Amino acid sequence: MIDEIQKMEDLQVPKGRIDLIGCGRLGLRIAINLIQIHRGGPKVIGAFDGQKISDGDIIFKLYGAELDESKPDFIKRLCTHDKEFRKIEVHNEYINDDNLDLITGDVIIIVIAGGNTIPTASKIIKHAQKKGAKTISTAGIFGFGNEHIEIKDISEYDNNNPAIEELRAQGVTENHLVLTTNKLIRDNEPVTPYTLDEVAKLITICSLKLLKDQND
Repeated sequence: MIDEIQKMEDLQVPKGRIDLIGCGRLGLRIAINLIQIHRGGPKVIGAFDGQKISDGDIIFKLYGAELDESKPDFIKRLCTHDKEFRKIEVHNEYINDDNLDLITGDVIIIVIAGGNTIPTASKIIKHAQKKGAKTISTAGIFGFGNEHIEIKDISEYDNNNPAIEELRAQGVTENHLVLTTNKLIRDNEPVTPYTLDEVAKLITICSLKLLKDQND
């Protein structure tokens, strides 16, 4: 019996790769979740972001980040696993047309922020789908914190969320998971840390399930 249990444990090791596009307040939370997974999870986490830590990045500073440290580098510093078990692959740059090929994950999590990110997100999604990867992104995560958070395929949403509609207009109409509180910047409500905690939790759950499907 002990040998059988050991055999099962030996199979529960990190496999595959999750690429995290955007390492801001939400991306950091997701990265910390993924780093802590045991008995499975990703072997490699690709961290993509060109931004450095500023005075306003409170959660980074709470975890010990230094001012002007790159966000992907800080995530790598948090991952103290043996590199044979799990490692962070750092990309201190924003994704654009010229570096899409750096994205090689089995699962791609897109949590970029600032301005209109839909054109960039759509290019990432199409690139990933051509390679057979699974993709997740957000479409509005504003709100005081008691909002119902939805996560489902883009084809299952109605036409009331303009961020989703713009993503569809860019040609992303199916086989892509979208998470939203259905509150957008137009609603003039905040983004709260506890909403980000819950969003990060749901994205982590979905990404792990997709990763398992990709590697079974």
